[in-house]
Amino acid sequence: MEDDSAPQQRKHHSAGLLLVGQDQGSWIERKLFRHSMAQWAQEAEQAEKTELPRLKTLRRRAWSLRDHLDRLIAQSEKRLRVPPAIPRPLGTDWIWRPGLFTHAQRMGFASSDRSVICQDVTLFHDCGLNEVGVKQISNRDSSSETPYALQIDVFEFRGGFLSLAIELPDEAVVSLRRKHLVALTLTADAERGGRIFARLNVRHGPNTEQILAEIDEDSAAEFDLSYSKLNEARAEKMWLDLIFENPRMNRIVLRDLTMTRRPRAEM
Repeated sequence: MEDDSAPQQRKHHSAGLLLVGQDQGSWIERKLFRHSMAQWAQEAEQAEKTELPRLKTLRRRAWSLRDHLDRLIAQSEKRLRVPPAIPRPLGTDWIWRPGLFTHAQRMGFASSDRSVICQDVTLFHDCGLNEVGVKQISNRDSSSETPYALQIDVFEFRGGFLSLAIELPDEAVVSLRRKHLVALTLTADAERGGRIFARLNVRHGPNTEQILAEIDEDSAAEFDLSYSKLNEARAEKMWLDLIFENPRMNRIVLRDLTMTRRPRAEM
């Protein structure tokens, strides 16, 4: 009987998509992998001299290949590097950690005053010098348990604000009430220290409630919605702003961020 998977395997081989470790798979798979790697290495080395029509073809193929690789890396990192469970206070009805701390993501560039860094994360600032860099790094700090961290490098900075906007999932506003407490825990370090403020934003209809808190010595902040004018029936979106004070000539590394929601104890 003919193997139905053979055509698919041949397709993967010809595209250079079959990636196997040096100690995995058959001899032919390892040989094909090494051959594909050598071909791409040679094309990259000669790219400055490649004729433009061929360079366009190679660029198209490279982007197609990269899409497959990015998905593979993201899924493998997600499954193989499981972050620790988030502590769940008594009565918690919602709990969350942004994906940028748990799996690899393709990052954008902080090239303007509003830059989408990755899914659900946007950097804002008002400095025209464009000397702000953002990248996802492996979290190798001994006190951190999440696989990834977010590193923000700030050089000369003449603006008035630098903030990171993190969009929360839809579940954050499901059955949201004014009796709720929303808690934030942030693990971060910086070369020069500096205060970090957190602002919780809740959109309800045409209005947006904003609650500001400073990250305390325990790396935590709490938002009490009882002091807001939240229209419970119209809550539709929630996001978090992290605001960095005096970020000039500093490296800030966010190593973990978790959020929980629980009803306030009745008096």
